[in-house]
Amino acid sequence: MIAVVDYGMGNLRSVQKGLERVGFRAEVTRDPGRIADARGVVLPGVGAFHACMGNLRRFGLVEVIRDVVARKRPFLGICLGLQLLFDESEEFGRPDGLGLVPGRVRGFAAAGGLKVPHMGWNAIEVRKPTRFLEGIDEAAQVYFVHSFYAVPADQSVVATVTSHGTPFASSIATDHLFACQFHPEKSQDIGLRILGNFGRFAENGAAA
Repeated sequence: MIAVVDYGMGNLRSVQKGLERVGFRAEVTRDPGRIADARGVVLPGVGAFHACMGNLRRFGLVEVIRDVVARKRPFLGICLGLQLLFDESEEFGRPDGLGLVPGRVRGFAAAGGLKVPHMGWNAIEVRKPTRFLEGIDEAAQVYFVHSFYAVPADQSVVATVTSHGTPFASSIATDHLFACQFHPEKSQDIGLRILGNFGRFAENGAAA
């Protein structure tokens, strides 16, 4: 079972349906025990950084998320679920994140006609190979909706880069973790391929 973390915000059912469409059982849950025992964990997100962190704390989900990442359980962060992995955000002050990936979250500067939020289809430039992007063509188009972007302290974790006024890390990857600023559940066949790659890794582990 793949656990989709329910902290009261985000497009939880769309992510669940996307995983089920590519053949994997997914459960929307805020039960720390179910999350801890899941073969893979997804942290989706839509909304404000500080509000989402507040809900994670209120529902007692911060430690279990940190634990599953520390245990190298297959983990997928989506949109705000990517940003929350970092140390802090510029949004509404300097709210702390989960502190799982060194770095911070910054906002796009609405200058020179740049549209904020960054919304719609845009290309991802693959910077490093990862099992989570297997079968994805260079410059594939995916769907974004965001006003903030993550800036990793260690650029070696950057899997893809996208340009919107400035180049930014549109996804990061380690051996067990993939987090993307774009929405795979809204990115049609390419997004389903990414969800399938994650699901296969979650089900089969290192053998995927």
